[in-house]
Amino acid sequence: MKERYYAGFMTEPPRFLREIANGLPRVRRRVYAALTDLCAIVYVLVMGSYSLNYILYHSKSFAVLPWWVILVIAVELTALWESFGVSIGMRILGIRLTPIERDSINQHFLYYLLWPLFPLFTLQLLVNSNAVPLHERISGLKVVKATELPVATPRPWYRQSWAAGALIVAIVSLVTAVIITQVNIYSLFAHADRTKRLWSRLFHPNWSLIGDGVRLLIVTIFMALMATLFAILVAVPLSFLAARNLSQGAIRRTIYIFVRTAVDIMRSVDAIIWAIVFIVWVRAGPFPGMLALFVQATANLTKLYSERLESIDPGPPEAIRATGANGLQVILYGIIPQIINPYLSFTLYQWDINVRMSTVIGMIGGGGIGQMLFQYMRIWDYSSASMMMLLIMATVWLIDYTSSRLRAKLS
Repeated sequence: MKERYYAGFMTEPPRFLREIANGLPRVRRRVYAALTDLCAIVYVLVMGSYSLNYILYHSKSFAVLPWWVILVIAVELTALWESFGVSIGMRILGIRLTPIERDSINQHFLYYLLWPLFPLFTLQLLVNSNAVPLHERISGLKVVKATELPVATPRPWYRQSWAAGALIVAIVSLVTAVIITQVNIYSLFAHADRTKRLWSRLFHPNWSLIGDGVRLLIVTIFMALMATLFAILVAVPLSFLAARNLSQGAIRRTIYIFVRTAVDIMRSVDAIIWAIVFIVWVRAGPFPGMLALFVQATANLTKLYSERLESIDPGPPEAIRATGANGLQVILYGIIPQIINPYLSFTLYQWDINVRMSTVIGMIGGGGIGQMLFQYMRIWDYSSASMMMLLIMATVWLIDYTSSRLRAKLS
């Protein structure tokens, strides 16, 4: 009896857990839609206020109202939008508000009045996944998937308001971007004569530095090469841990989340910041520059490799596993043949990126030709700087051309 009890408990979770699991997709869609609309409205209010303040008063203030007032207004506008139209969040999450029997403006208004009780209604769905939320029963409206609706028929403009909302967000973004970046096309053309001397020196490179430039360029290329090689050694095994389709079970899923989070953090920090860290750590020179490129390349390659693993054909691995092969044999004969060419292509592309990034990292003390270029720029020796830039451009073009041809052969 005791064994049957434990067996049943292990194979079938308690009822309240099943209800939460069943109700979670409905709750997730509603909550994500509301948060998306709330963020869009707050964004429009804040950036719109900034643009108006600058245009009318030349003030760079993001809001004329307290933040809590803006948040309350945004919540009310979100409720109004989702009660009477199809919002951006509803469009993205694929849900619609439709009448249970008949449709009238009074039903939508009642739904809007009950919208502040949104947290209680989501909790009701978690407790009972088959329940009809109270505000839907009272208003006579229900939230359904867009795919469950009949064939689309002509609707009033406010029932397709997500397009108008997206247009408003785009316009506000464009106006705010122009104001913040202080775009001045007139100044761009009217003051072009100020750069005459600069262009004159840049187009007269100091050819006597070609030997030193080539020597430093070799350092730069090998910095990128070593960073790419070390990144391959780390990124290949990490990619198998960062692939969702290979992370079955609680332990492997935990490792997957940890690796993905670590990779995202590493990618979010620019290579220049990593170079500064390593320059403080091991002093200036090619080595800290290589380490900075290695960290950035490892994060990028892990992401690219893992995404390719997630898109493999599951047929060959399953067929090999059905023959009684172990996990290593499944990887060797079912997965690696599918990923070898894309992995090589991604690696060549990353090496191309590393060569270009190594010149930038060199400007802050990371070694190579970039460091010499920065020194010439600091002392206004544009003729010598021009020689360094010509070498960099020629090398980047040659590597880009070679790697693109190799990637075309591998694809």
